[in-house]
Amino acid sequence: MEQAEVLIIGAGASGGVAAAALADAGFDVLCLEQGTWPDRADFPAQRMTYELEARKQWSGSPNVRRNAADYPIDDGDSDIVPLMYAGVGGSMTLYAADWPRLLPSDFRVRSLDGVADDWPLRYADLRPYYERTDVAFGVSGAGGDPAYPDGAEPPLPPLPIGQTGLRMARAHDRLGWHWWPAAQAVLSAPYAGRRPCVQYGACMQGCPEGAKASTDLTHWPAAIGRGTRLITEARVARILVSRQGLATGAEFVRPDGSWDIARADVVILAANAVGTPRILLNSASPLHPQGLANSSGLVGRRLMVHPFANVLGYFDDDMASWNGHVGAKITCYEFYETDPDRDFVRGAKWSLAPTGGPLNAALPTRAGEDAWGPEHHEHVRRHLGRTISWGIFGEDLPDESNAVELDSSLTDSSGIPAPKITYKVGANSRRLLDFHIARATESLREAGAYDIATESLMRYSGWHLLGTARMGTDPATSVVDEFGRSHDVPNLYLMDGSVFVTSGGVNPTSTIVALALRSAEHLIANRRQQRIPA
Repeated sequence: MEQAEVLIIGAGASGGVAAAALADAGFDVLCLEQGTWPDRADFPAQRMTYELEARKQWSGSPNVRRNAADYPIDDGDSDIVPLMYAGVGGSMTLYAADWPRLLPSDFRVRSLDGVADDWPLRYADLRPYYERTDVAFGVSGAGGDPAYPDGAEPPLPPLPIGQTGLRMARAHDRLGWHWWPAAQAVLSAPYAGRRPCVQYGACMQGCPEGAKASTDLTHWPAAIGRGTRLITEARVARILVSRQGLATGAEFVRPDGSWDIARADVVILAANAVGTPRILLNSASPLHPQGLANSSGLVGRRLMVHPFANVLGYFDDDMASWNGHVGAKITCYEFYETDPDRDFVRGAKWSLAPTGGPLNAALPTRAGEDAWGPEHHEHVRRHLGRTISWGIFGEDLPDESNAVELDSSLTDSSGIPAPKITYKVGANSRRLLDFHIARATESLREAGAYDIATESLMRYSGWHLLGTARMGTDPATSVVDEFGRSHDVPNLYLMDGSVFVTSGGVNPTSTIVALALRSAEHLIANRRQQRIPA
């Protein structure tokens, strides 16, 4: 049996941030992580086969990848496939490192637009934590973006926007539309012992240089140096609860297949918006028949994933558009806020990313085009280096029918029930995406594109998993309070994307880690008032 003051489940983005903060404050911390430490020597960016490997062993889908650490997901009833990665650093291993924040309006959707709900906190409450996590992760960017309120500039200058970014920036200047060099958790210069980006263009299959921030580099070494214990290949089955209704630890499976227990005074779940409700639902008991922390009935409900569309422009000249960091060269918020003249509420962020190397050009594209035989060389010439892509992240309004539940028959290899995802794109999101596709087409045409290919909804785009254990002030309509503490179990905290009230229209990792730091420091500051098992 293991014993600690604080048990963290999940060693990804938020788990790493929480562990470092708690260890720095002198807590005895234990973390259980289902995956292993990443091996940068095995990342495929330096191999010519990296684009093929991205479709199988380095896929974002655990159902495709099928690593020993992965658990299966029933996604047959989902419009979008959930993408995630188990390991120290979590899904940061495969994320693109685009590092935007939620905008002030994202915290007040009910007040401003009459839909969804307001968050129990505001942008101003989170701003100092955004700025501190920017420094901790080594964010590159340019201050002064008119889409955001004033604040501290990123610690590093922006990454190069390249020929494609420059071309689109000039087009937006002519249109009078917003653009800005995108903030990225990727180093533009040496920082904290890490090397800068060398522009492989393969960020989503791991970064061999370590230029892309992930907590296995930025937080876990310091946490372990201060005494935190991290057990890898540890599969958590359920949270244990005392007769008094307090969490006492977790039951888990060790790498050798044996079952064990970790006892703790406080338990933090940081297993993402699929893994966290899976564990809570698997923790049902006579005291909590609907699942742990689920008196509201909302655990697993209101799943949001950011419906994603891609608009690709074809150009006559070679712009080396295969090159560079994947997150975004430039970003556009021109149509982010609600406009009452449109037939939908909220908006989307656009990201300009590389469009892939030779294998990606040779294989069918996102829009489904392919050519073999005599036309194949012309097909590759048309795609390789001569395309520009706008990726559109649309806001996803919460819907209780979009859910993570336990599958009645599917389990992982340890016999732990696996999740089933039910998700359908809502009518508002569909109208929103169609509008943004039309505007992105205008943008590319203004830049000189002679042809446009559109993917109106990318199925394998579930990178952003949010909202399945929302925060709020009312225990009847929320799972946790504004600091991630369970309303039902006062020594159980949730510190991942599951606590999101609304999704916004931006990549969520910056907000996830800012919330985790805020929650961890609140726990530290209120340690003497924290209820713990006798």
